[in-house]
Amino acid sequence: MRNLRLLRAGGCRSAAATGTPQCFCLSAERGAVLVGSQYGLVELRPAGDSVSREVSLTVDGFLPEDGSGCIVGVEDLPEQESVCVATAAGDILLCNLSTKQVECVGSVDSGLSVMSWSPDQELVLLATGEQTLIMMTRDFEPITEKQIHQDEFGEGKFVALGWGKKETQFHGSEGKQAAHRKQTEVLPTSAWDDGRPRVTWRGDGQFVAVSAVCPETGARKVRVWSRELVLQSTSEPISGLEQALSWKPSGNLIASTQEKPNRHDVVFLEKNGLLHGEFTLPFQKGQVKVNEMLWNADSTILVIWLEDLKVEKSNPNTYVQLWTTGNYHWYLKQSLHFGSLEENQLVSLQWDRENPYRLHILCRGWRYLFYDWHWTTDHGLGENSQHMANVAVIDGDKVLVTAFQHAVVPPPMCTYEIQLQQAVNQVAFHTDLKRSGDMAVLDADNRISVYRYGQSTGNDPSVKFGAVGGNGFKAAVETPYLDKTYRVDVSSSSNEVMDPLGLRFLTWLPDDSFLVVGQGQHAAQSVLHHLTAVPHVAGAEEECLNLRLSVPVDGEVISLYCSPVTKTVALQLTDRRILKYLWEASSPVLEPWRSSSSSAVQFPYRCVQTSITRIGGEEVILGLTDRCRFFVNDIEVAINITSFATYNEFLLVTTNSHTCQCFCLKNLTVKALQAGLSSAAAPNSETLRKVERGSRIVTVVPQDTKVVLQMPRGNLETIHHRALVLAQIRKWLDRLMFREAFQCMRKLRINLNLLYDHNPKVFLENTETFIRQIDSVNYINLFFTELKEEDFTKSMYPSLKGSSNSQPRQHPDQKKVNLICDVMRVAMEHIDPQKYCLSILTAHVKKSPPELEIALQKVHDLRESITPDVQGVSAEEALKYLLFLVDVNELYDYSLGTYDFDLVVMVAEKSQKDPKEYLPFLNALRKMETNYQRYTIDRHLKRYTKALGHLSKCGPEHFSEFLNLVKDQNLYSEALKLYPSSTQEYKDISDAYGEYLIQKQLYEQAALIFARADIFAKALDAFQSSGSWQQALCMASQLGYTKDKLSSLARNMAGKLVEQRKYAEAAILLEQYTQDYEEAVLLLLEGALWEEALRLIYKYGRLDILETNLKPAVLEAQKSQLIFLDSQKTAFLRHKSRLQVVRELKEKACENPQDYEVPNCPELELFSETSSVVTASDMNSKYSHSNSRISARSSKNRRKAERKRYSLKEGSPFEDIALLEALGESVRAVETVKGEIHVLLKQLVLFSYDEQAGALQQVLEEVLQLMETSIPEIWTPDLQQSSISPVLGPNSTANSIMAAYQQKRMMHPVVQDPEVLAPPKLNKNLQWKLHLLQ
Repeated sequence: MRNLRLLRAGGCRSAAATGTPQCFCLSAERGAVLVGSQYGLVELRPAGDSVSREVSLTVDGFLPEDGSGCIVGVEDLPEQESVCVATAAGDILLCNLSTKQVECVGSVDSGLSVMSWSPDQELVLLATGEQTLIMMTRDFEPITEKQIHQDEFGEGKFVALGWGKKETQFHGSEGKQAAHRKQTEVLPTSAWDDGRPRVTWRGDGQFVAVSAVCPETGARKVRVWSRELVLQSTSEPISGLEQALSWKPSGNLIASTQEKPNRHDVVFLEKNGLLHGEFTLPFQKGQVKVNEMLWNADSTILVIWLEDLKVEKSNPNTYVQLWTTGNYHWYLKQSLHFGSLEENQLVSLQWDRENPYRLHILCRGWRYLFYDWHWTTDHGLGENSQHMANVAVIDGDKVLVTAFQHAVVPPPMCTYEIQLQQAVNQVAFHTDLKRSGDMAVLDADNRISVYRYGQSTGNDPSVKFGAVGGNGFKAAVETPYLDKTYRVDVSSSSNEVMDPLGLRFLTWLPDDSFLVVGQGQHAAQSVLHHLTAVPHVAGAEEECLNLRLSVPVDGEVISLYCSPVTKTVALQLTDRRILKYLWEASSPVLEPWRSSSSSAVQFPYRCVQTSITRIGGEEVILGLTDRCRFFVNDIEVAINITSFATYNEFLLVTTNSHTCQCFCLKNLTVKALQAGLSSAAAPNSETLRKVERGSRIVTVVPQDTKVVLQMPRGNLETIHHRALVLAQIRKWLDRLMFREAFQCMRKLRINLNLLYDHNPKVFLENTETFIRQIDSVNYINLFFTELKEEDFTKSMYPSLKGSSNSQPRQHPDQKKVNLICDVMRVAMEHIDPQKYCLSILTAHVKKSPPELEIALQKVHDLRESITPDVQGVSAEEALKYLLFLVDVNELYDYSLGTYDFDLVVMVAEKSQKDPKEYLPFLNALRKMETNYQRYTIDRHLKRYTKALGHLSKCGPEHFSEFLNLVKDQNLYSEALKLYPSSTQEYKDISDAYGEYLIQKQLYEQAALIFARADIFAKALDAFQSSGSWQQALCMASQLGYTKDKLSSLARNMAGKLVEQRKYAEAAILLEQYTQDYEEAVLLLLEGALWEEALRLIYKYGRLDILETNLKPAVLEAQKSQLIFLDSQKTAFLRHKSRLQVVRELKEKACENPQDYEVPNCPELELFSETSSVVTASDMNSKYSHSNSRISARSSKNRRKAERKRYSLKEGSPFEDIALLEALGESVRAVETVKGEIHVLLKQLVLFSYDEQAGALQQVLEEVLQLMETSIPEIWTPDLQQSSISPVLGPNSTANSIMAAYQQKRMMHPVVQDPEVLAPPKLNKNLQWKLHLLQ
């Protein structure tokens, strides 16, 4: 769907050379052309507009001086720094243009008709006057000579397998007569055929084809020869085959022309000589002759040079046509009409070898022209008119228009075609956004035909429907009509010869004026013509465009683009500068295009496609070279782009790696675009999608999501790019156009959760709008079934713009699905509950947990309703639908739970259940009393709590069943609620509950249950077991225990309390309930409760106990405390000194690790080559290995391992940590005995043991003093710091670890329990000292 756009045209107007040119070739020096005339060799340079160098061949007699000589071939040989010239007389000459020397390297007596060099210039083929072919090397040494006309077919002769005679073979519909029919006579060639052989090489130089007139039949035959001049094949007899011959460089076809009885065709032959395809030239039979045809270097364009026949009294018209093919159809893309003037007649034409789209043409009047083309897609540029996605394809005198807005019609078909009077060369769409379908068509006669949509009443006869115009088919596509045809005349004087294609880059500006680029006065200068329509003058044959002004451009314009959005016009010159044409100014001017940094923009390479868009709000120019390099202003952003298109704020590109990428340019920077194009996007990213190999973008359909791509063969593919789809859906949702969004999402498989997730608040506020717009129960059900809890704007469809929907959830406590189901259900019940019945059921079922009972209840209500609604849904349908959503067995259970047997039967009938299974069960249920029936159903459904409720109403005869169920299912709490506390049933349940709690060893709770239900004996036992002696005594009094019984109970309990070291409580029991105060005093002394013991001694006046028991106990206690303090002190000092040693060792090891094999500096490994982060368990392979085995064992062993982790053994990996732990424990032990010692001191003083009291106080004071001063030395400040922020951890960086290492913080390894590193606290507030002892 591409056209050829002329990028530039140039050449020399006329040169003061003698004679007439006869042939030419391209010089190895760029831009120079070597022309052979009847007098010699001339070099033309288009830049100089004159002859630069000349070599005369008449001086040495190689050409006659009377001008009758003829040069048949010229070839530039850059390696030999000379030009090879062949004359018709038979001489082969080497001419040096610099030294003007001419050397004859060979001569053929019979003369030469053709000299043709192979593409690699290794061989040269000569056709002589004696109809022979001579193959020579580049050094002109003959390889072989052969006759042109050979009788045999050649090496590629087809093998006859001998399957019967021709007469006996099957001939299809032609019948047997076909076998006896004589071959048609091959007609001789046309009268205008010059009879000379034609030679063409295959692109790789392995084969050469020669077309020559057969002396016997007078018709042309094509023979294919190898490099060694061995005949390969001969063409089948082709009647009317003509002289033109060209082998496609890619090698598969040889093109020639054939005059058929009713038409003039271009035909293609294969290497084996058989015909393979053709297309018809747009002329009548016998109207033109084809002089020459040539393929361009990449085999995409076939150029044909034609001349009129039968012209009376004037020179014939000359045409050059460029043909291309796509999807097996040949399109005539460009027509150059050279007119009939003598000096405009063509001599020869050639394609450039390096630039495949440059054509060189030489005319008789020494006019040399060159044209550069490139591919372009002509499409409408609008975004909001009705005809915005039209694409125009030039095909001769037709323009084929495809309206992609309506249908994707594959080429060569089209939506409609526009027939013009002349061959078309350019199509321009209107750049006004509102009229983007209007077209201006420039034809070969420099006429502009304007086609518009709209006002015309009748159909335009020049516009015909293409693929959509069948009989009885009403096309909904509006077609344009021919508004006006204007003649364009921009030449200053009338006699000046106008070059064909003198105007290029036709652009239709928004104000209805036109811009065209023409050739300036000098070779390398263009002129920008601004044309406006003038009012029609009466009597004039055709309307003319008025030249508003011509702006000379300092350089040649090679591209021009007008942006329909910003209305900016940008021009690119051959030196790659970008100019801006300010056409809206009162006097339009050209100025350089400046970037945001106000520097003039210049592309690094020439771009063949340009466009204007905004990136991050700044207007930029985009350019794409023919080598896939892509530029934004002068910044190269990618080197693999095959095509691009801009649409709204989007840029779409196709790449060499067969992907199509889409970028939103709104909030993008050029750097971000560069990064996005250079890196492969994330696999689920919406910016990238795979496309077929070689795809190119044709157009993007605005207000839709279609991107039309064309494959290399020519067929089309439509994709809906995810980024465009989502952008369009987001726009629709913002405008509350739910219907459009829903249909698009459904069609393109976009998850429907996006309807809600895009903007939850708006969706919930407009639920009714959503339901009314969708207006389809099925669609609403589809929406419900797709709902999921996740937020799809964060997972599947994160926003391209990076501004992901970040509004907080409306109801954070509610689940998304439940919230939507509830809101939608309420809305549907409000709008029309009958119509949306099934959707309401879906809303119930979709919730988690599903509300199946409510759904079944609704089905039940439908059955019960007396007047069935005609529009509504029957209960049968509703149930069928429910079964589609929910498993039938699950639904059967739920229906049972409604206790509605009709509904149960209805569901069961829909299931696969056997009636023999469920009918007896249902019948048995029907016979039961209602409550017992419901109990049976609930128990069957394992709904035990409900079952209990029903069973409790069935009367006392069922209580044993009730109690068994309670015990089986442990439903004691629920059961107790069902009976008043005064009833016997309540007591029975409590009894069972208490027994159950005792089994669970919850004695106290069991006792409370028993006591509450007045089961005092069991309560007493339970309170006793739980150790609640006060409650046990209460129960005993409830049971009316005698004094003796009470006493033995108290003694029993006191024994248990002593076991638990609860001496004070045991003493109370013995003193108050057994009157055994002596025993009580002894227990108190045992528990060191001195003051309570004294109270009892004095209460009962037993002062003798003071001497016998109390004083010895006090002195004993003083001794044991002294021993304890002494042991703590020595242990503390020992650990402290060892800790000092360990730390010094460690510090030395960290300073020079190689000297010390200390297993305790693990972080050193951090800075090793492998630099793996080491955790505490990896400190030492010996230890970590043993621990790894432990880890797999039971938790008991694991706890044991935890305790053993820090060993006090000298040299163990965590010795310092173990020491810290031991020191901390010492401090805490001393801290706890302070209170006990305080009480002991008071007793010692009381009994005048001042000496012992003083000694104890002094020792404790010394120990505390020692610990207080040692704590800061042991628990240093940086040790505490490291416990707060560990050196290694989730928040540490390499730098932080390094810094910590340098601060020597690294001495402390990673510790599992940081409280070891925190110093123990000393309670200063406790006043334990006695002042009187100081």
